[in-house]
Amino acid sequence: MKCPNCGTIETRVIDSRMAEDGDTVRRRRECPECQTRFTTYERFEERRSLRVIKKDGRREAFVRDKIVRGILKSCEKLPIAYDQIEEIAANVEKQLRREVDEDVPVTLIGQKIMDELKKINSVAYVRFASVYREFTDIDSFQKEISHLLMDKGNS
Repeated sequence: MKCPNCGTIETRVIDSRMAEDGDTVRRRRECPECQTRFTTYERFEERRSLRVIKKDGRREAFVRDKIVRGILKSCEKLPIAYDQIEEIAANVEKQLRREVDEDVPVTLIGQKIMDELKKINSVAYVRFASVYREFTDIDSFQKEISHLLMDKGNS
C-alpha cells in the first residue's frame, strides 16, 4: 500500500481488525520512510455491478466512495467517527445489493442514507436531507425539523 504522505510503495500493517459490519477489514499502517500512520479498509469486490439511475435519467456506475463523501460533508464538525461513516456506507450498499437487481434509483440511495443518519445524528440527517431534497427556503427546513422532532417524540 502506497504511503499517502511520501509515496513509498511498501508500508507495513501495524494492526488489523474486523469492522463492525463483518464484511470489512480495517488496517492501521505505518510508512517505514516517514513514519506516517494511516488507515485502510479492505472489502471483497462484488462481481455484480450496480448502476445508479440519476434524477435526469442518466445511468452511471455505483461508486461507494460517493456515499462516503456525501456523508462526510453532512457530518463535518460533528462528533461522528469515520468508522461510523464507513459503516453507514457499507450498510447502504449491502441493503441495495440485497434489494435491487442491477439499476438503483438515486432517490432510493438517498433515502437509505437519510434513514441511517437519522439513527446516529439529527444534525447530520438534516444537513444531508437539505441537499438531497434540495431545500430552497427556510420553510422546507422547518417542516423537516418538525417531522424529525415528531419522530423522536414517538420513539
